[in-house]
Amino acid sequence: MSKSRILETENIASWLKALSNPNRLQIFLGLATACAPGSGCASPAEARACVGEVCSELKIAPSTVSHHLKELRQAGLVHMERRGQNIDCWANQETLVELSEFFAGLVHAADASATSSVS
Repeated sequence: MSKSRILETENIASWLKALSNPNRLQIFLGLATACAPGSGCASPAEARACVGEVCSELKIAPSTVSHHLKELRQAGLVHMERRGQNIDCWANQETLVELSEFFAGLVHAADASATSSVS
């Protein structure tokens, strides 16, 4: 296995580990879909959510949300930036693309395998 493939699997394992917690997954999905296609967001800045907004949508304490956001940030799934008294957070679009390509590749490989075993 090549070094790049090993690095890719380590990254994906790190992302999946961070997303294995239901609260973190819920936070990430909320951030990742904050600016869905066709929603009218014109820039990445408009896709940001304040930590307080994230807290209001979940039934968990703000300190717990902050902990989960820290874990997501350390895994490279979200970006965070202080803006005055607020902390903005948003999904890392590059990571979303890499995860999407990874799973699309698995689906393609499974389809190819199923097609070749039927022939």
